[in-house]
Amino acid sequence: MSYKFLLFDLDHTLLDFDLAEDVALRLLLEEAGVADVEAYRDYYVPMNKALWQDLTLGKISKADLIATRFAKLFAHFGQEVDGPYFAQRYQEFLSQQGQVFSGAKELLTELTARDYRLLAATNGVTYIQKGRLAQSGLSPYFEKIFISDEMGYHKPEKAFYDSIQATVADFQVERALMIGDSLMADILGGNNANIDTAWFNPESLANTSIARPTFTIQSYADLLRIL
Repeated sequence: MSYKFLLFDLDHTLLDFDLAEDVALRLLLEEAGVADVEAYRDYYVPMNKALWQDLTLGKISKADLIATRFAKLFAHFGQEVDGPYFAQRYQEFLSQQGQVFSGAKELLTELTARDYRLLAATNGVTYIQKGRLAQSGLSPYFEKIFISDEMGYHKPEKAFYDSIQATVADFQVERALMIGDSLMADILGGNNANIDTAWFNPESLANTSIARPTFTIQSYADLLRIL
């Protein structure tokens, strides 16, 4: 298959979200005067991941996720806080984080030199993702950046990809490849839109989902090989 349009997920694929989240969360908890930062962090990370999974599955809204996750975190430790305020401060800290995986810039540089058309396709809050991309230095590589918060649709909805197709000049579904780490967002989304997919799976996780990747890759080098 001769691909031309490469749709890149950002978090956990190019951007190091775990590191960004850790730095932002620590800054927030320190500002709040939390004594045992590690205990709060250990509870927050899996709780937050589960909430985003519920969002992907349509069980909750993004507004509910953003407004309640910190209230839930502090309530677990017997404290009542203003959830929306803490969410805002966390987002401000997170938007300043631009950590990227080793080799990400080199990969995008190589793909640009090969004349691929690069598109970012991410779920998330607009100003956070734009802020992190600006900090990361990756923005100039992308012809256009698609963020679910702006679009009104999120991966894996087919409408997310339909919007990309309608927006990008000369876009061809049969020449597009969705690259991302999430089976339920990136790969299932590609399946829903009849777009080929490359599952970025550096930890060699088992696929126990209904999503069916066209390719499974463990490194950026693997991606370059299949292209």
